Amino acid sequence: MNQQLKKRFNDLEQQAKAIAATQTTKHSSYESAYIHIDEDLILGWCVKARHLISTICGKTSEHFKSFVEAEESQSYEDSPTRFKRVVSVFLAAKEDFEGGYLVSYRNLVQSEVFANEIEQADELARGGYYLPAAVVAGVVLETALRDLCIQNGIAIGKLSKMNDDLAKVGQYNSLVHKQITALAGVRNSAAHGKTDEFQLEDVKAMIRDVERLLGVWLN
Repeated sequence: MNQQLKKRFNDLEQQAKAIAATQTTKHSSYESAYIHIDEDLILGWCVKARHLISTICGKTSEHFKSFVEAEESQSYEDSPTRFKRVVSVFLAAKEDFEGGYLVSYRNLVQSEVFANEIEQADELARGGYYLPAAVVAGVVLETALRDLCIQNGIAIGKLSKMNDDLAKVGQYNSLVHKQITALAGVRNSAAHGKTDEFQLEDVKAMIRDVERLLGVWLN
């Protein structure tokens, strides 16, 4: 389990408790007494919690959609009731994350997407279109590195920088780091149309290597 994401969940849970503790009773000349929590505090917390759930689960997940739905105000609803509802969804996501279910779900989705893109790259290469095949495989590799950076709390950057940072935190060893550097070289040459710097066999090997790395990272 990624410790930084776990810490973020815990921090936001504590912030939610602190916000709930600010609940006060207010009086109005137009209606009876009502309980209230500052809407700005709720909004700020929701933005951070929504971003965390989106990062881990994805915007198509049930957790994210449930959170967004819970944020919507209902008729004649006070702010503490709405806040309690969004916190309940957040805590459900936190529990599933700690149980390893969110990572498994996200990996299943990623695996299917990556498989389709790798298949596309392979078909292009077999058809002799090795330049676009290298570009597609390179996009898959870079996307996978971005996801690994998110899981490790590393800032998203250029492929080479992400590769260096992931190796530094021990996500993979120096041999894999060198291999990714070589794959990035083929990707960069393809992106700039420098077909004299690589051949069809290089691209076929690149596709195999990217597919193998994904198999390790997503399992």
